[in-house]
Amino acid sequence: MSSGRNHSLSDDLALAQKLADIADAISLGRYQALDLVIETKPDSSPVTDADKAVETALRGELAKARPQDVVAGEEFGVPDLSTGAHYWVIDPIDGTKNFLRGVPTWATLIALVNPDGIVIAGVVSAPALNRRWSAAKEMGAYVAFTSGSVLKLEQIQVSKVSKLSDSSIAYSDLVGWGNRRQKFIDLQQKVWRTRGYGDFWSHMLVAEGAVDLAVEPSLSLWDMAALDIIVREAGGKFTSIDGVDGSHGASAISSNGLIHSDFVKAIS
Repeated sequence: MSSGRNHSLSDDLALAQKLADIADAISLGRYQALDLVIETKPDSSPVTDADKAVETALRGELAKARPQDVVAGEEFGVPDLSTGAHYWVIDPIDGTKNFLRGVPTWATLIALVNPDGIVIAGVVSAPALNRRWSAAKEMGAYVAFTSGSVLKLEQIQVSKVSKLSDSSIAYSDLVGWGNRRQKFIDLQQKVWRTRGYGDFWSHMLVAEGAVDLAVEPSLSLWDMAALDIIVREAGGKFTSIDGVDGSHGASAISSNGLIHSDFVKAIS
């Protein structure tokens, strides 16, 4: 199947921003709702009516705006991604457990991936935090936020910390590490600082230069695709925990690039 595309990355990013606007309106409307419906998926993770409503709305908008593109989402499945089409990757609410408990650290993740499997545009929208990050290939990475009544847009860059011993490292928790778990625990005593921010937030802090490296040992494509392009466009590096570039490796390390290889070696 041919992608049949003749539009620009600016168009792609604008569409991703529109999708984020749609998602924010739905998710904020259900955040802390007393009648929020919560179910348990086969993998024992929770899903709310907000997760499903956001993904349904974004799939509907993409069916109208980009019928030639494929859509992969957390709640309603991943089709064949080897058809030669561009495909959108959606996590309707990353941080669902936070969302349902009233913790504001959750976001909608939206990414566009080319037929070679490379993410070329992405948006991470965290309306309860009043922040939205975005990037497109060779266009830089940005964060938008409101200061007072003024909407600000700032370009972001990763940090310049070059020694692992001087670094600030973010992670989610100690689940899923397997035989790397003890090595990661030991490493925490050798770096400047570690904090368990978790989920998208850790990686966006890397993109902003506030944290030097973020790591999660077990993830899906929809957890990572949007983060990948934003970290890379901020000047950083995004790989699997084995050091393989991209967001297809079922795990993630994002960093400023300067300490990446040392970290991979330290936990291998």
